Amino acid sequence: MSGRLAPSPTGELHLGGASTFLVAWLEARSRGVPLLLRVEDLDAARVAPHAEARILDDLAWLGLAWDGAPARQSTRGAAYEAALAALDAAGLVYPCDCSRAEVARIASAPHEGDEVRYPGTCRDKPRDRAFRRAPALRFAVTPGALVAFVDGLRGPQRERVDLRAGDFVLRRGDGVFAYQLAVVVDDLEMGVDHVVRGADLLPSTARQIALARALGGAPPAYLHAPLVVGEDGARLAKRAAGVTVRDHRAAATSPEALVGELARRLGLSGGAPTTPAALLATYDRARLTRGPVRAWGPGAAATRDLTQERAG
Repeated sequence: MSGRLAPSPTGELHLGGASTFLVAWLEARSRGVPLLLRVEDLDAARVAPHAEARILDDLAWLGLAWDGAPARQSTRGAAYEAALAALDAAGLVYPCDCSRAEVARIASAPHEGDEVRYPGTCRDKPRDRAFRRAPALRFAVTPGALVAFVDGLRGPQRERVDLRAGDFVLRRGDGVFAYQLAVVVDDLEMGVDHVVRGADLLPSTARQIALARALGGAPPAYLHAPLVVGEDGARLAKRAAGVTVRDHRAAATSPEALVGELARRLGLSGGAPTTPAALLATYDRARLTRGPVRAWGPGAAATRDLTQERAG
């Protein structure tokens, strides 16, 4: 059993990532289980130079220590290939040469946000046909299957995967394994039984549970932590100015001050400078806000900008 931190080295560690990782650290340490670190660097084209080293340094600076050596998705291609082969042998994989533009044009309206449901165009086509482009490989979702789970902060959830995303991609046409496949395989093989991540990833949970079960594994429990948003109310981007841990470090903010303000906005403390280890003594998941909460720049007044719902 273990928890995990899973940074993506596509830019600096911003306050949203730091906030989620603080909750993940507290959850794992409060349960007395190892906390693993996995670098999610699947897509080499999006990896920023030196980002991994800087993110790991920021985590250490905040006091968010992990156990063991970091794992990297870029080294785990053989595990993803094996999982893909197992799914294919079970008749759960098929090739799709639809372009994104084609899918968007013929798909039903997005279920939430900008997510488009794949309409199954290639599902029943011959596998040995001539492809117009290098095909992606999709997971054949069971029509009508309901996935139910209990989120650690948001309570019972129920979703039909075919109504949200349809048959989702496992490997892109360029050969890059999809996030959905990689994280499921990694969590199963690494013994991760409890996942803490941002609330923006809640919509992908049901499909990952379905995939884990198709691979014969038990999916982890999930807690989707409050989302940290910018002034416009949108999820923080990696390139957002003034809201990264490095911005605060450059302004001489102490790690204790930053952790204290993160904890305050999460509903875990009054905001006094503190450390993750000190927060652990009074950590109670029921006090977590559901969010969202606003990011703040160095030197900004520590004020709560949004009315926040509380769990429980």
